[in-house]
Amino acid sequence: MAPKVVRLASKAETLERLAPLVRTARVLPLSYFLVGKWIADPEGVLDDIENREWGRQPLIVRSSTRQEDDPRTLMPGSYLSVPGVTGREEVRAATEAVIGSYRDRLPENEVENQIVLVQPYVDDTVMSGVLFTCDPNTGAPYLVVNYEEDGDPEAVTSGRRAQLRTYYAWKNSGGTPGDERLARLSLLARELEDLLGLHNLDVEFAFDSRDELFLLQVRPMVTAASTDNAAHEDGLRAIVSKVRSASRRHPHLCGRRTIFGVMPDWNPAEIVGTRPRPLALSLYRRLITDAQWADQRARYGYRDVRGFPLMLDFFGLPYVDVRESCNSLVPASVPDDLAERLVDHYIDRLAGNPELHDKVEFDVVFSCYSFTVGQRLADQTGHMFSAGERDDIVTALRSLTNALMDPSHAARQEDVAAISCLEAKLTAVRQSDLDLPAQIYWLLEDCRRFGTLAFAGFARLGFMATEILRSLVAVGLITDEDVARLMASLDTVTNRMLRDRTALSREEFLHRYGFLRPGTYDIRSPRYDENPDGYFDWPNAHVRAAPSTPFRLADSTMRRIDDLLRQHRLDQDAYGLLAFVVRSIEQRENSKFEFSRHLSEALSLLKRLGESAGMGVDDMSFVSIECIDELYRGASSPASVLRRCAENGREQYELTRRLVLPPIITGPADVTAFHLPSTEPNFVTHNSATGRVELVSSHPAELAGKILMLPSGDPGYDWIFSEGVAGFITRYGGANSHMAIRAHQFGVPAVIGAGDVLYDRWASAGCLTIDGLNRRVEVLR
Repeated sequence: MAPKVVRLASKAETLERLAPLVRTARVLPLSYFLVGKWIADPEGVLDDIENREWGRQPLIVRSSTRQEDDPRTLMPGSYLSVPGVTGREEVRAATEAVIGSYRDRLPENEVENQIVLVQPYVDDTVMSGVLFTCDPNTGAPYLVVNYEEDGDPEAVTSGRRAQLRTYYAWKNSGGTPGDERLARLSLLARELEDLLGLHNLDVEFAFDSRDELFLLQVRPMVTAASTDNAAHEDGLRAIVSKVRSASRRHPHLCGRRTIFGVMPDWNPAEIVGTRPRPLALSLYRRLITDAQWADQRARYGYRDVRGFPLMLDFFGLPYVDVRESCNSLVPASVPDDLAERLVDHYIDRLAGNPELHDKVEFDVVFSCYSFTVGQRLADQTGHMFSAGERDDIVTALRSLTNALMDPSHAARQEDVAAISCLEAKLTAVRQSDLDLPAQIYWLLEDCRRFGTLAFAGFARLGFMATEILRSLVAVGLITDEDVARLMASLDTVTNRMLRDRTALSREEFLHRYGFLRPGTYDIRSPRYDENPDGYFDWPNAHVRAAPSTPFRLADSTMRRIDDLLRQHRLDQDAYGLLAFVVRSIEQRENSKFEFSRHLSEALSLLKRLGESAGMGVDDMSFVSIECIDELYRGASSPASVLRRCAENGREQYELTRRLVLPPIITGPADVTAFHLPSTEPNFVTHNSATGRVELVSSHPAELAGKILMLPSGDPGYDWIFSEGVAGFITRYGGANSHMAIRAHQFGVPAVIGAGDVLYDRWASAGCLTIDGLNRRVEVLR
């Protein structure tokens, strides 16, 4: 027998119609009335409620307007509900309050026709939340459950709790969740889809202390459920197969298995995003993750994993192969059998602690020597390694670190020479009579060979410098305040840019810095000189950068550092160590500036090439950089190649847009059902800031005093520091990311790498306080 289809109406009417039909959950008894009836006879309404069997227990008075659940208007959460009311007078007051919220938003002539709903209140809730019967963003076939387990049925819809969890499951996988409550919610979703004849439902629910499941509300979502899911299902099956095959042993890698993440190592989620367009993804692959990452590490004394592409993409979603990354951070002198067990430990630790996915180099892997590395290794690995094996690992790290701290190290000198020749290479290409595809090809080739390879080296040294600083703080020789003073003393591009912001004319400033763009790899992101008024408040500058003050420590502290260096058998004195730290961090930031010039120029020429074919930047963002190789090596028409490539890229990106995967994939099962992991954000500085929330997507001109929400820690966002921002929060990013360094440098409170759940919640707030000292963000409104 075909299931009966129930017609959706207001909240109250829908629940009334579903109550006798739903078998997988219970609809609480209810009473509802028009506002007009309340106005005419409030005592009669109250009598009716009191005379019901449940009328004298704690109640909830709920809004139930026609506009709330109508898919044409859909205004959930716009009106008041008052929980936990008891007795006639409390019900009266709650009803007046709910009707008052109607009057705040609706014309007076519409208020009388609205409904007020009264039900028993579930006051012993142990799990509550909202389930969606398709992805609310795309309509893709996922069951999505946002829930919390702390007894507050309104916590999820209000967004005021920090302990929310989000569960995704591919609806057509055929499996059921291991968690009994999630399995029951899956059954409820299927039943409601059948009863209502819709696959795009928003369902509020609660479990009480007896594990009874209550259906609190059902409404349609604005997003229509997709009806053509074949490509989606094929894509997920292919990803499952790839994860399974890629996790097998490899003859040239240590480690019995691998896992995948969006943030470990070269963290693609931070740099290009979790769903980059094809051009940005292919550029990042070309310039960093195909070869340069491994080449640099082999040159610096780590295990040689050249030939392995660090980043895979699952139909456009970029993931780092963690086994490759861990292999590449083991010193080459560590024996194979010990390296094998070390890599296995790293992978197991990250798999068991997915919240560390943006802190791998600090809290998972040991990739350089520090003053605390021996103790950390013992604490983290326990009895996994013998004392002698731990000594071997520490000795290898010390030897590698000593070699790299030596400024005469051959690879370091090669990197300095390479980055210094970039400007001449750029000038040569600009002055050539090469056609546009050839110019783009050689800009990227020079960027790869002389820019990003050297930057990868400086980035590794910068990490080592930061880890050594952290260990000096940990052993009590310097303080966090000392580190902040050192960061403020650095001679970096951003420091110079802030000074030049007030010292140079608009034209001079843009001549020097105009090539920068927030989305370094994104052709759609305008350069500074293409949208100067969108990035800067001309002629005002809210920040006046003071000249850098040389960093100094007390002589007694320097002597204690000398003693520590001798004790740990590091081949530097205190002055040499601090010089290494300062120089490494400066070179990392400044080399990023230098190679970005080449990349930005290539993107500008790609824009021109697209225009010649009648294509805008949005069209060109779907082009893969491989089409430039085709044009450079062949004689095809640029217009035909670009259009074909863009059409293919756009078609493939539709699947990219609809796929949802967890930040960490530990095995095939994670592809089809997963919780978004809890995230421990990185709080930068101990300062506090309060301000209105601003989503930085359209480059607003007035940012002074605001809390900015940034999608990533991209270096192109350096412009915000000249605008007097109160603080900022990034969706992705690590403790050692570019924007974390900048926040330290300028003392701006920041939350780096908030993760999807926290970021979305804070982005929807009106006003926030960032409390760096207490590591918390408070929603004020």
